[in-house]
Amino acid sequence: MTAPTHTADAWAVILAAGAGARLARALEAAGEPRRKQYLELDGAPLFWKSARTLARIQEVRGLVFVFPPEDLDRMAEAVRELDASEPLGLPRRVCAGGARRQDSVRLGLAELPPGCARVLVHDAARPFASAALARRVLAALAEGAQAAIPGVPVTDTIKLVDAAETVVQTPERAKLRAVQTPQGFALAPLRAAHARAEAEGWDATDDAMLMERAGHRVRIVPGEEANVKLTTPADLALLHPRAAATTPPGPRMGWGYDVHRYLAPGEADPKVLAKARPMLLGGVAIPGAPQVLAHSDGDTLLHALTDALLGIACAGDIGQLFPDTDQANENMPSAVFVAEALRRARAAGYRPVHADLTVIAQTPRLGPHKARMAAQIAHLLELPAEAVNVKATTEEGLGFTGEKRGLKAVAVVTALPA
Repeated sequence: MTAPTHTADAWAVILAAGAGARLARALEAAGEPRRKQYLELDGAPLFWKSARTLARIQEVRGLVFVFPPEDLDRMAEAVRELDASEPLGLPRRVCAGGARRQDSVRLGLAELPPGCARVLVHDAARPFASAALARRVLAALAEGAQAAIPGVPVTDTIKLVDAAETVVQTPERAKLRAVQTPQGFALAPLRAAHARAEAEGWDATDDAMLMERAGHRVRIVPGEEANVKLTTPADLALLHPRAAATTPPGPRMGWGYDVHRYLAPGEADPKVLAKARPMLLGGVAIPGAPQVLAHSDGDTLLHALTDALLGIACAGDIGQLFPDTDQANENMPSAVFVAEALRRARAAGYRPVHADLTVIAQTPRLGPHKARMAAQIAHLLELPAEAVNVKATTEEGLGFTGEKRGLKAVAVVTALPA
């Protein structure tokens, strides 16, 4: 390990200890005598491709790599070199696996630090799994599941046969799922299931099977058709289109801008007064500030943030999504707008990593409130506090903000492919 250990609530164990006999024979015949997990995709070994994906997930605080015992020293050095050239920003541990997959998982679990409450177990031979898939698994655990695994509907009819290759049963296809990794577990019951398997001599093809046998319910979350496991020689063709593909999508930046005017002193028009809202900025109430005229709750800063997120998703603007002609949006909390825009950015394949926002107003004074605004926005974006910056400035008495007739806000959000 080359970074300090976090007391983290989720780590990932990446299994790269299998022999992969079928592919190994094919690779040897082709003059490439190496294990499949060491094959390259997008400029890195398959196990590192999985590490790249899992490191993008905010809840994942560390990685354990499990390699064949005879390769341990060599692969520990390879991991050090990969992380030096492409830092993942997470603590990492490397350990030797065992004879069976479940042995390798058990040994990987033993490397997890105190404070780790959840774990993702992933096969390096599934390099196409997405960060969105891992987040679905973690979300199921956060909702209380002890075990959550991705699965896809089975499209072929499946037959159960006996030793004589005679069909004895045809399971109902609608009830069948082909399961994948990463699989997610509450750590304590998974460790207990492995301990019981050792004591009672259980054999299992995956950890979910151990959890089932130990009496735990296993939740299925939607898997991904593209999350293929490289198993047969024919699967090697899947590596080549990606290696020759065009440059993967880069980061995106979204920019948002919003303006609201203040309720004028002495205003008596009932229609105008009906639109007056106490000032909120970034979800924070600003005491003693002028009232803002708006159809929703009038949070100028969150409106700018919403447009920045929609820019990342290429999904139009806040006026299209939440028009002020729709009575359903009257007095609507602007946090709802942010949540929907964030959902669309993620659906487009991007995750925000940084937000920089500025409020332009001659009045009120916003310095005392900036830290709370930044903290609330970080919460809405599910980002660490240090990834959000809020600034306040004036226009030196110029324009309508300088004349204290309203305020403006701008927001810039940076996002990376999920």
